[in-house]
Amino acid sequence: MKFAFDTDEVLRDTIGKVKAVYEKFFIEDYVYEEGEDEFEYKIIEPITSNKLDEHFLFPDENQFINFMYFDFPMNICGHAPSVSANTFNVLSDIQKNGIKKKDKISVICSAVAKQRPASLFFFSKYGLDVNEIIFYNKKTLKNMWTRYDVIVTANPELLSLKPKNKKSIKINTTYNTHSPSDYSIDSIEGFTSVYKSL
Repeated sequence: MKFAFDTDEVLRDTIGKVKAVYEKFFIEDYVYEEGEDEFEYKIIEPITSNKLDEHFLFPDENQFINFMYFDFPMNICGHAPSVSANTFNVLSDIQKNGIKKKDKISVICSAVAKQRPASLFFFSKYGLDVNEIIFYNKKTLKNMWTRYDVIVTANPELLSLKPKNKKSIKINTTYNTHSPSDYSIDSIEGFTSVYKSL
């Protein structure tokens, strides 16, 4: 079987880092430019959707896009912490001891523009050792299910697109509580017990 481990909220605490960067640069330290209209930057919590523009407010969509994909990707995607202190040790152990030799593990990552090199920096920082890293976006989202038999993800869109002949393992978050899945775990530490029943 081919397994894919998604990045956001599976390996990387992306939401936590988005929140920290937004608070620092737009709530605590923001300096208005001359002639700029005042705007109340704020975070709408709890984070109940992975549509982050609904939770991290900007005056317009372009400013949100710049924040996520052009101005702060290294701050967010590159310097985010892993989900837990031993996430990558667990993933490495799954590869070495937790699956059959014929099974393959890849990492997939939702990323566009400058998020891609920033994510590669994140992976290198934690010593990720897999043969394949695939980046996807909204247009290529569905293709992930043609590549893999089982996907471990927190992404509601990816979960909703699962074909009947594939298996999904959902990592529980505040924004995917209503997303369907074949299996549900709180972290990748729970993967091994699910693997035995696949």
